[in-house]
Order: sequence, then C-alpha cells, then structure tokens
Amino acid sequence: MSDQSKNTTTKLAATKFPKGIFFALGGGVVLSVNDLAIKALSGTYALHQVILIRAFVGMTIVLAVIWFSGSGFRQLLTKRPLDHLFRVCIVMVSNVTYFVGLSLMPLADAVATAFVAPLFVTLMSALILREHVGPRRWAAVGVGMLGVVIMTRPGAGIIQPAAILVLISAFCYASSHMMTRRMRATESAMTLNFFVQCGFIVVSTTFGLVAGDGGFAQAPGGTWEFLFRPWHSPPVGDWWAFLATGVAVGVGGLLMSQAYRTTEAALVAPFEYIGMPMAIFWGVVVFGTFPDHTAWAGIALICGAGLYTLWRETVRKQKDLDVAAPSGDI
Repeated sequence: MSDQSKNTTTKLAATKFPKGIFFALGGGVVLSVNDLAIKALSGTYALHQVILIRAFVGMTIVLAVIWFSGSGFRQLLTKRPLDHLFRVCIVMVSNVTYFVGLSLMPLADAVATAFVAPLFVTLMSALILREHVGPRRWAAVGVGMLGVVIMTRPGAGIIQPAAILVLISAFCYASSHMMTRRMRATESAMTLNFFVQCGFIVVSTTFGLVAGDGGFAQAPGGTWEFLFRPWHSPPVGDWWAFLATGVAVGVGGLLMSQAYRTTEAALVAPFEYIGMPMAIFWGVVVFGTFPDHTAWAGIALICGAGLYTLWRETVRKQKDLDVAAPSGDI
C-alpha cells in the first residue's frame, strides 16, 4: 500500500470514525447531571414544573448557540414540521416515563434499565435504517435483554412497574434517535433541539394549568405522585438543581443529536454507557445508594452487551477500511 493510501485510511479512522463518539461521550457525561438533578427534585416538586423550568434554561442555551452560529435563526426554517411534531411527542413520552421511574428507583438501577435503549438503537438500525448488524451483535442484544429482565425484578413490588416505565422510556428514546437519523440530511442539531424545547414548554405549561393546583395529586408513594404534585415556588437552595438540569439537557441534547447526525447509530449507541459509572458515582456521593447484587448482575449483562457490540462494530469498521484501501501502489 502506498503512503498516500495509508494516509487516506488513517484519516478515515482518525476523523470520520471518532467524531460522533466524542459527541456521545460528552453528551452522556453532561446528561448524567440531568438525572442527578431530576432525582434530587423528585421528592418535592411536580415533574411538569421541573420540565418547564428546565426547558426555559435549555431553550436559552439553544438560542444562544444559534445566535452565535454562522447559520443564524434561518436554520430553524423547516419543511418537515410533522416529523418534528412526531419526534417531540416521542421525546415527551420518553422523558415522562423515565423520570417517573427514576423517582421510584435508585439512580443506578434506573440508568442501568434505561441503557437497554442503545440495544434498541442497534435493533432499529438494522430493521429501519437497514444498517448491517451481524449475528454476534444480535446475540449481544439478547444478552442485554436478559439483563433488563433481571433489572425489572419481577415480584419486587414498586420496582417492577417503575422498571417497566423506564423500559418504555428506553424504547421511545431509541425511536427518537431513529428519527434523528432520518432527519439529519435537512435538520441541524440546533433545529432538532429547538423544537423539542418548544414541545416541553407547551406541554408542561398546559399540564401546569390543568394539574398545577394539585387537583390530581396522589398520596405519597404513589406511582404517579411525581407527575401530579401541585406547583410551588422553589427556595433559593433548590435553584442549583433546576439550573443544572436545564444546562445539562441543553448542552447534552445538542451533543447527542450531533453524535447521531454525524455517525452511524449502531456505532454511537454503546458510548452512551458512560452514563452508567456516572450514575453509580452520583448515587453513592449524593444519595448514599449503591447497587445490590441483583442490580450488579443486570448492569453487567446490559453494559457487557453494549461493550461487546462496540468491539464488534470496531472490528467491522476496520475490515471495511481495509477492503476500501487500494492494494497496490499508486
């Protein structure tokens, strides 16, 4: 192989390959702060109040990025309003089910269960996007699903419906990334996040007008208690959490959307597992919780499946590069 061919292959591996990975790693770390803040607020505030304040903070960040970008606000013009509406609805369901489940589960358990989402992404990338997924990665998906079964803890009372809610959230989350892949040719990361923040503001405001007075409030410990609490003004000491969740979702959402716009979905997805050690860290440091033996078994299976998927994808990518490279000197 000539030096020119080697340089071409090196450039493909060094630039095209890792771009989305770095976005996904950064997005995963930043979004873990969102989980921490939501968990901290879930014992006192209504979910729709938290989401509304978070959306205003996130929208401020998105608008600031758009203002200073070269494209400006004209990039918000779209010919795909129905696709945006459908994606916003999916993201909304994903957020509500995840955060209600998170309020009922230890942080690490909820995050581990949610990490079936990258396996859903791998599944959908094959069935919907027609990306190649080999038999070994299909096996990894099966192993990950077994881990999810363990994390749902059948017969363990309140944990079971909470885990099912998180599982529904994971499916919706994976579906939203499939929509991102379909829309990436015409929609920027800022546009995608702008319409999501608009959806959060509209839905949470409407929800607040209907249920913000506590008329639908449940008794303490109810599955939907977090969703239907009455609104109240937060003291100064709690504003850090509201600001943290807004900044995290604004920055993290941009990073994750950019990851799925620039890189193959099945390759990006496993790198979201950076959120798992972050969840364990926040759980121990902030909430004093540590995964038990059952949780560790589920975490090992789910994260192991994701890491194996990553390894197989890396091998496949390298083979594709080797095949694409010229075999003789130029």
